[in-house]
Amino acid sequence: MLATTDCHVVVCGRSAAHADEVVAAFPNYAERLSAVVIDRSKATTSDVTALGAFCVVDAAGPFQAQRPTFARAVIEAGAHYVDLADARDFVAGFGALDELAKARGVLAVTGASSTPALSHAVIDDLTRGWTRIDDIQIGISPGNQSTPRGLAVFQSILSYVGRPVRVWRFGRWTTAPGWGLTVRRRMADLGKRMFSLAETPDLDLVPQRFPTVRSAIFRAGLELSILHFGLMMLGVLVRAGLLKSLVPLAEPLRDAATLFRGLGTDCGGMTVDVDGIYADGTRLAVTWTLIAESGDGPKIPTLPALIIVRQLLQGQLAQRGAMPCVGVLDLATLEAEFKRFDIRTERESRVLERRSLFQRALKGFDNMPAAVRDTHTIDPAADLAGEVDVEGAANWIGRLVARVFSFPRPGEDLPAEVTIERDGDGEVWIRRFGGREFRSYLNAANGMLTERFGAITFDLDARADKRGFSLMIEQARIGGLTLPRFLTPNTSASADLDREGRYRFDVTIELPYIGRLVGYTGWLAARGSSRSLAASERDASHVEVDENEGGAVISAPSP
Repeated sequence: MLATTDCHVVVCGRSAAHADEVVAAFPNYAERLSAVVIDRSKATTSDVTALGAFCVVDAAGPFQAQRPTFARAVIEAGAHYVDLADARDFVAGFGALDELAKARGVLAVTGASSTPALSHAVIDDLTRGWTRIDDIQIGISPGNQSTPRGLAVFQSILSYVGRPVRVWRFGRWTTAPGWGLTVRRRMADLGKRMFSLAETPDLDLVPQRFPTVRSAIFRAGLELSILHFGLMMLGVLVRAGLLKSLVPLAEPLRDAATLFRGLGTDCGGMTVDVDGIYADGTRLAVTWTLIAESGDGPKIPTLPALIIVRQLLQGQLAQRGAMPCVGVLDLATLEAEFKRFDIRTERESRVLERRSLFQRALKGFDNMPAAVRDTHTIDPAADLAGEVDVEGAANWIGRLVARVFSFPRPGEDLPAEVTIERDGDGEVWIRRFGGREFRSYLNAANGMLTERFGAITFDLDARADKRGFSLMIEQARIGGLTLPRFLTPNTSASADLDREGRYRFDVTIELPYIGRLVGYTGWLAARGSSRSLAASERDASHVEVDENEGGAVISAPSP
């Protein structure tokens, strides 16, 4: 602020000593710096008015479980307001101040930080000219040596670890544990890092702003795998009910993390991945990557707020009212600001297949009945509903295995839902039978259809004819290791038409020497159609979800 404007900056906080330390740290700007003691949680309109401020920037945090009372006081005092909030609940409720801000003729912006300000500026830029957006994934991973270690930062993260987080995923709202849904991915030349689900405003704002999107996930990561994994394990204690929250452990965990301060690097990064359809009909996957080196990563969350204040001072920002910081700043302006630091960005695009996986991988696809073809011609997803009969395991050993791997419970005429979702050039299958959910990931490799459940991948013998198709397991692999036959399930899976012309599926799963684990047969139709309406109306609102990506490691091929 001091380097790029000529305004006077008043440093405010509850501690006079800390405020004075900040002022003393910038001796070259002493004439334009002063300090005032003010407690954000108790500040009144009169307190803010006494500051005589043109604009107030709130960077104190944490914002989780807080009400925007300070923002209201600033607005009532007739000053502009900007904060760096990344708290989902705080940002969601901020719009309640909109009428007041417009009446006072001021701009009040929340979330002027990496999320949602930067993340949405990136999405807006990447998808310019697109006709449909299918999937958005955002990830942030700071360098360990430059990770902010303020207490508010730790409290913010720990507030959701292990607790249910509401997520828009596979075309519906569901829940997943905070710091779950863990993936490992490469970030340009930073190498591979772990990322887990973080509760941020983007989880709400992305589905609101982009109504065609099927999944919107925001993940955060720690550079050191030992710290990331350790936080995952602490989250398990919360999920098990042994701890209500990790927030009371914020100080000792911060102190423990400080012991690792010398490890890792001072390099962090951010990625935004978007899949969808461009104006010419091409299906695209675009990745935007930011790399911050030399410890400059922590500067990024402050830059959107700086730009907004500067634009207000220069009369370049005419918007008034209270709003999240989305659609306010453009990416070009933000990337121009990065040039003052050791921060660079890059983007990569690749063309994805428009044809569905089964269209590409199943020989004889065009010979199948229309109802079977339509079910597997997905763009970008198929939401199906119907009924299923489930036959349980043949013995107690089989029942134990079935329970461990979340196979559906036995029953007749159970509500059935299946979602087939594009996943890059592959597909994810989500099955919801009788209130339980399990999923698998399908792809094609070396001309063969494959299906992955957790760590196990099955190579499938897929055959299609005028009746439908059948799938049989040829072999099973864990990584590059082929499993012996006595550990490989015997399965039969087929799809054709029932007597009423509906899509019918029939699956049986057996293990050598143990026998049947589960068998299920039923019918499906497009969700919302007259054929599926009865089953949809009886569908339970709660679905028991296996939060382990991939669910069971022993299961049947699709459907």
